Formats: sequence, structure tokens, C-alpha cells
Amino acid sequence: MAMQELKALVVDDEVDMCWALERVLQGEGIKTHSAHTAEGALAILKKNTPQLAFVDIKLPDMDGIELAKLIKASNPSLPLILISGYYYGDDPVIKKGLEEGLYVGFISKPFEVNEIRNYARRFFPKGGNPSL
Repeated sequence: MAMQELKALVVDDEVDMCWALERVLQGEGIKTHSAHTAEGALAILKKNTPQLAFVDIKLPDMDGIELAKLIKASNPSLPLILISGYYYGDDPVIKKGLEEGLYVGFISKPFEVNEIRNYARRFFPKGGNPSL
């Protein structure tokens, strides 16, 4: 029986941040798609169906929280984790989104690698394809 390919979307305007997130996720056996803008993320979602998404709050073309709302409107079951160097977990905007179920988690920058791994393992408990 073939194992389902695990996929995650990574959205961050910082190329190095996308690269770092991708490496951590790929180390967990998860295939990644990355975008540096909200428009790019929405284009990826039209062609791909990831099972998890990491979205930066500060994007050049749209606020990440607004992007999260658009993603949830078309992909209501897709778990989103917001990432930001500008907000903290106790910020009222972040708490409100968590309470409303807009996103399932929040990570502040700079993040610890284990924070990303923990979310990957939470949503992909069996891990990815062992041959990766």
C-alpha cells in the first residue's frame, strides 16, 4: 500500500526563512511548496493540496492574517500556523485568531527548530515517506 505524500505550504517573504522552514519540514519527510507573497501562496493552493501551512504575518502584498482568512475560506480543513517577528503569542490579535480557529498555532521569530518539528509531528504523526 502506497504511503500518502505529505505536503506543507510555506509562505514567507524572507527567502532564507522559507529555506530554513523547508529544510526542517523536509527532514521530517514532508514535501514543501513555498511562496514569498500572498498571491504566490494562493496560486500554489489552486494547484496543490497541502495538509499543513506555515504563513508569515508580514507579507509584501497582503497581511498574513488576511491571507489566512482567504485560505480558510477555500480550504477550511487546512491547519495554518502563523509565524511572525512582529507579534507575540499573547498579542490580542493572535489570541483572537486562535480562539476563532482561523489558525491552529503561532510561532514567533526567531523560532526554534523543534517548534516547527513539533507542529509537523502533531499533524503528520507517522512522519513522511521514509525513503526521503
